[in-house]
Order: sequence, then C-alpha cells, then structure tokens
Amino acid sequence: MLRDLLAHLPRSQKLLLAMFVDAMLIALSVWGAFALRLADPWPEMLASRWWLLPVMPAVTLPVFHLVRLYRGVIRHLGTQFTLALLYGVTISALFMPLLVLLAQQATEFSRAASIMYWFLAIVGVGGIRVLARGWFRIGTRGGARPVVIYGAGDAGAQLQSALVDAGQFRVVGFVDDDPGRWKMMINGTSVHDPADIRRLVLRHRCRDIFLAIPSSSRNERREIIERLQMLPVKVRTVPSLEEIVEGEAVVDAIRPIAIEDLLGRDPVDPRQDLLDRCIRGKVVLVTGAGGSIGSELCRQIVRLAPEKLILLERSEFALYSIHQELLAGLDDLAHSPEVLPILGSAGDRSHVSTVMADFDIDTVYHAAAYKHVPLVEYNVASGIMNNAIATHVVAQAAIDHGVSSFVLVSTDKAVRPTNVMGASKRLAELVLQALHTHGSSTRFCMVRFGNVLDSSGSVVPRFKEQIESGGPITVTHPEVIRYFMTIPEAAGLVIQAGSMGTGGDVFLLDMGDAVRIADLARLMIRLAGLTERTDARRRGDIEIRYTGLRPGEKLYEELLIGDDPMSTEHPMIMRANESELPWTELEARLVELEEACRGSNVGRIRELLEQTVEGFSPDQDIADLAWLARTADPSAVS
Repeated sequence: MLRDLLAHLPRSQKLLLAMFVDAMLIALSVWGAFALRLADPWPEMLASRWWLLPVMPAVTLPVFHLVRLYRGVIRHLGTQFTLALLYGVTISALFMPLLVLLAQQATEFSRAASIMYWFLAIVGVGGIRVLARGWFRIGTRGGARPVVIYGAGDAGAQLQSALVDAGQFRVVGFVDDDPGRWKMMINGTSVHDPADIRRLVLRHRCRDIFLAIPSSSRNERREIIERLQMLPVKVRTVPSLEEIVEGEAVVDAIRPIAIEDLLGRDPVDPRQDLLDRCIRGKVVLVTGAGGSIGSELCRQIVRLAPEKLILLERSEFALYSIHQELLAGLDDLAHSPEVLPILGSAGDRSHVSTVMADFDIDTVYHAAAYKHVPLVEYNVASGIMNNAIATHVVAQAAIDHGVSSFVLVSTDKAVRPTNVMGASKRLAELVLQALHTHGSSTRFCMVRFGNVLDSSGSVVPRFKEQIESGGPITVTHPEVIRYFMTIPEAAGLVIQAGSMGTGGDVFLLDMGDAVRIADLARLMIRLAGLTERTDARRRGDIEIRYTGLRPGEKLYEELLIGDDPMSTEHPMIMRANESELPWTELEARLVELEEACRGSNVGRIRELLEQTVEGFSPDQDIADLAWLARTADPSAVS
C-alpha cells in the first residue's frame, strides 16, 4: 500500500520528500563524523559547533540540485547518479572545514572529521536510494515472468537492467557461447553453458528467451535458433548492431525474431563508388516506384544525392504513399533532391516519351512488372503487355531521348521458365540484349535475383497472417525450395550491379543457400513460440497443409541459363553469358505478340513465347481465365 502510494506521488512531492530525507542524512553524517573521530557518541567538540547540523544540509541541498542529483529516478539509478553523488558530497565535504574556519572555530578541528563525513554521506545518501530501489523492485517481482538472456556481454547486462527496472520480466540466468564467461555473475545472476539452457527453462518454467547478441551474424543466429527449436519458449531479440548504430533502435528494445535475421547469408558492405556512379548529381527515373523493389530503390536513391528523382507509378495510392514517405525524410538529408510523382503506366508510349523528354533523364531503373506467378497465368495478355512490351516501350524511349543507363529488375523465374511470368521477364531481357547489339548509346543491363522477403505476394507475410489467425499454414508442395534476400539488400545490389554494366549485361545476385518452404513454415511456427500440429502431435498449435503446385509454379528456381558465370568487381554479383536473338528477328515477334495481346489471343501468345524464349516449357494447359471462359463455347472462338 505504502509502496504504491509513494510510487504515484506527484514529482514535486517526491522531490520534497527526497530533499527532506537527504537533509536528515547530511545532519546525521555530520554527527557521525565527530562521533567516530572522537570515539564518543556525544562529542564535546560538536557541542560548540552544533550549528553545523542545520547549516550543512542548507549548503548541501543546493549543491545536490546543481549537480543534478535529483534528476535521477530511484528505479533507474545508473552511472549518472553515481557521478552526481560523488561530486555533490565531495563539494559538501569541502564546505565543512571552510565553514568552521569562517566561524573562527578551527582550533582543534580535525580534517579527519571531513573525510569521515564524506564517507558517511556517500553511504547514507547513496545507500538509502539503493535500498529504496530494491524495495520498489521487490514489489514488482510477484507477477514478473522468468526469462533467460542468451548473450552475457554488454548488451545482455544492459537488457537485464532494463527488464528489472520495468518489472515485467525476471532474469533467471544468462547463457553465453564463450566458456570464459561461464559461472560469472552479472548483477547477481549466473552465466551458464548453453548446454544448461534446457534445465534453466524447465526449472524456472520460462516461456521466453531473449537474444542479446546484436553483433552476431545471420549464420550464428540461425545456429542458435536451431538449438532452441525444441524448447517450449518464444524467442525474441534485441535489435541488430546496424539498427543500434544508425539510431533506429536501442539495445533494450525487444522485438520478435524477424525471419530476415536468419535467412540468406550475411550482407557485404556496399561499395560507395558503385552506388554513386549512376545516381549522384543525375536525374533518375524509377518505374514501378510504388512496388516492393521500386519503393526501396527510391529510398536508397534519394540518399545518394541525385539532382532529381522521378517516380513513375500506375497505382495512385502506391505513388502517393512512397512520395509522402520520401518527402518526410528529405529534412534529414544533407542534399535534398527534387522528388516528383508521375502517375501513369510504363506501357504508355506517348506518356513515357514525354516524361523522358521533359525531365532529361540520365538513369532508368525499370522495376515495373507483374510478379505473382498464378495471377499472370490467369491474365496472360496483361502480364505480357506489362512485363515485356512495356519494357520495350521504356527502353525505346530511353534510346530516343539519350538516357545514359537503363537497369532492368529481372527475376530467377526468367531461367528456363515454366510459367508466363518467367517467360515475359526473359523476353524483356532479350529485348534489352537485342537493342544493345543493334546499336544504342544507352547502356542496358539486367539484374536477376530470386525472392525478396516481405514483398507483395511473398510467402513470409502470408505465413505470418496464417499463424496469427491460428493456421493452417498452406504450402504448395513439401519439396518446394526458394532463394531469399531482404528487399534493402536486393535494391542496393541492383544499384551497384547497374553501375558495372558495359551494355547487354545480365547480372546475377548471390542469393545464399536455398530454403525449403516447408522448413521455413516450421521455423516461423517455432519463432512464434508455437508447435506444429501433426498426426503424431495432435495437440500442436499450427498445422502445415499441402495444397499442390499452383499454375506455372516450379519446385525450384535457378539464376543461370548457361554455364560458368563470371565474377565481377563485387563479390555478391556475377555476370552471366546468355544467348541472344538478333533485333530484326525479335522486333517482328514483338509486333505479333503485341497484336495477339490486344486481341486476347492467348493460344497465339503461348505459341510466340515458345518460339521466342529459349527453354520456355509450360508444364500445364492454358489457365487464362478469360480464355477458358471464351473457349468453353467453341462457337465463340474465331
């Protein structure tokens, strides 16, 4: 009752209470200094200097205020409080002999009394606060949840202090991979061998483990998570070292383990010269600026000091969102470029040509595309027009208006495609290769990579939603594997790869190790602190249900058509040697293909794709919805 009453007092009343207690402790320290010095509880020397008992608190309290001793909160005492206490008491102790001297009572006054006063005041003023902090903390421990911290370094110690102050969690042990830290104590809590973690969790009935290893690599985190998978706990983490250094988070900001913390391999630091080469001081156009990759390209480009950044996007809401986001961040930049939103389609010849001419574009990043494989299978003509024909439209406008560099964001699905989406992206690559060979002042290059985490249509956000709703998680096939990369890393590598091209280059990004989608689903279930429900474990939380491969979907993806990719000046980027088609042949096919798309002749579209895109081998019948509806009535087919 008293504890709650004190905790909820107004700050002004808490301050008055603290000053009153300090005044009593200072007076008591003066008496104790003389008593200890003379070994007499009622020293005669103090009888003639009784005035020190009220005067020393009157002098000391303003000093404590000046050194900001009263700025600290009892439940959050730290280094700042310790320094303020030392400064304040030391100044107060120096005042004692000075006051005695001014009162002309220095005779027989011992300097030892000042030293004893300094010691007693430190113990009294500091000790009462430590006791009060412990008293408040004891009051919050009853409902505190036991937790184990993995990592006994500075981040772990700081996290423990923050958790104890908050009162929601009680740290029952540290675990660390460094044998030199085992059996050490951090603020009274033992550090254990990772082999003891199961015993700790079960003994204290922990439901949470916090990872306090911000400088660890993805591989190290993945190994730790694998060791923790069989424990009945939810694993959370402190932010990464990059987030802490960049001021995006503080070390005690606990958050769930993000799947991007574990997938892929550790990113390589970007090369600033490659980032700057096509952007700094230039006018840059990003098509599909509101999409997953396009918007991240814009975020990174605007920080690289272009003269202007032009956003071309057909979705009004997506364009508005990214434009407002970029404008909000301009104040934090040393150089603030113009950021101009242009609403329109990359396939609109007249509009794209006008944009190129009006803004005198130097560099184009062409990210506009439909990427969802089944949706493109259901809407074949729209997919070809947006992914392949629109690429030709933007590329031709770039040539006509003297654009220096043109970078196509491509996909691993363009390699030996079994679906229309992949074939359309490979066709877009062929267009740029042929235009380069045909002769162009614009430098064309393509950057091919796999899945990006948290992009539109990605399995990761879909799995998160399914877990939150209680399942089941739907996976198409138990053997499906994919490569993953974070959106910021992919965008950064696209910019760097685009700077290295000499013309007609196809670049491949190092995607790390392949991930089995079913294993990814299991990992996400475990990270949520849940268990998989199977025939052998009927009491599990989330079921994984296999639904069968969707139209056009492959079991695995690959990045290379030919053999022997060549290394580049960047360790994460390779250059492919891919076959090409002459422009004279490809141009005629594009005319036929566009005509077939405008007539929604999906059968002819498929024939032309099979003739043009090497390796295109559709694995099932046409799934285009309008085509199927039309061909259901044979008399309706011309």
